Amino acid sequence: MSQSTVVAPSLSTAQFEELYALIQNADSVELKLTVPEANQRAAVAELGLDPLEGQIRQVFFFDTPDLRLDAAGVVVRARRVQNKGDDSVVKLRPVIPTELPKSVRRSPDFGVEVDAMPGGFVCSGSMKNSPTVAVRDVVAGQRPLRKLFSKEQRAFYSEHAPKDVLLEELSVLGPIFVLKLRFKPAGSDRRMVAELWLYPDGSRILELSTKCAPAEAFQVAAETRAYLTERGVSLSGEQQTKTRTALEFFSSELAPSPG
Repeated sequence: MSQSTVVAPSLSTAQFEELYALIQNADSVELKLTVPEANQRAAVAELGLDPLEGQIRQVFFFDTPDLRLDAAGVVVRARRVQNKGDDSVVKLRPVIPTELPKSVRRSPDFGVEVDAMPGGFVCSGSMKNSPTVAVRDVVAGQRPLRKLFSKEQRAFYSEHAPKDVLLEELSVLGPIFVLKLRFKPAGSDRRMVAELWLYPDGSRILELSTKCAPAEAFQVAAETRAYLTERGVSLSGEQQTKTRTALEFFSSELAPSPG
């Protein structure tokens, strides 16, 4: 399995065959593109995006200071979403869908998704939950971290996280402020999403994406590529991952000071 996003002009034959096999057994496909920071303002203008129509989100990750969960392919995340409520997820990536236990695949709270971007892809399995306690209270230390996660999520975590990395001992990495905007390209019935992730050091990642059923992934990819190319949005820039960027930023803040 590919262990992370592959940055390349195009997929090799072996990568394409792997991607095709993963898609056949996934629940959904999300096509993603990150826009280089120098081109973000132009892309926003060309796509006619209005930030005042966006939804504010606050994202927290949980890991050890040296990112042992990330190294094991496990992501633990919670979000506060404007006018919607809180959610949490325990994610494993990469995964091979056919190797997942049937009990996990049957869960209504579990999904397998392939994230594909120019030159790369990764398949992940996510166990989701809408917690009954507030994320804000948990990150403030007023409620235990485990309260954000369902019994299924905690079991999924225990199965895949390093055995000596206990859920309750994880550090809070965050928050990241996110502006999410849904929009519909002119002449198309397909919705797209723009997410602007704002990092504490002033850097930002603008990601454009659209979700589709596995059976239509390649057709939607071609249509989306044509739409973005026509509007001058570059597809050749180096692709950044929002989660990895956030984890590395906050991990560096938790690192002990030298001397």
